Amino acid sequence: MPPLEQAPSRSFNFEIDNSIAPWTVTLRQWLQERDPASELDGLATGAVVFNADGRVLLVQRASHDSMPNRWEVPGGAVDEEDETILHGAARELWEEAGLVLTRILRFIPEGGQDRGHDIRFEVMGNRFTNRAGTKKFCRFAFETEVESCDRVVLDPNEHQDYVWATEEEVRDEKIGDRKIPLTGPAARSMILTAFRLRKEGLKIAGA
Repeated sequence: MPPLEQAPSRSFNFEIDNSIAPWTVTLRQWLQERDPASELDGLATGAVVFNADGRVLLVQRASHDSMPNRWEVPGGAVDEEDETILHGAARELWEEAGLVLTRILRFIPEGGQDRGHDIRFEVMGNRFTNRAGTKKFCRFAFETEVESCDRVVLDPNEHQDYVWATEEEVRDEKIGDRKIPLTGPAARSMILTAFRLRKEGLKIAGA
């Protein structure tokens, strides 16, 4: 069982690939420019982290939280105080896993794994509602590099365990005899797309 302790707050300084430039805006700027009809209540991010062995980091949601005991990549809501959407991703990665983001490599579109090799994605994330169904969000996922993968520090209020999983283990939602049910088909598809884009060196240019 990994250590259950919350990482202290910190500032964030990281590099980005040129394709990530569209997300170098604040939460409010993005909503004003991209959501003029005010359909969304907020934005969220997901940070896809691969270790040196090519395994992806998955964290298990706390048993007392929504979608208890299910697995996901680190991430969460972008705050008004975040310098940009990308700083929100860095903050969430630090708060949820204690990992220091050093570079954002590529945007990971949702649902791409099931579209074969003809990638024609819209630069949009996964839309979802909160548990009560009263608020709408859009999540953007990014492949990230971190300072070190040696020590993952969880926030026990949100997550209770972590694993480094292979592509096959994500696809099967199982590591050996242990089941690792993901939060849903969208999460599974996004992570498998991340494996694919990483292997093929493909990047989806932001609009």
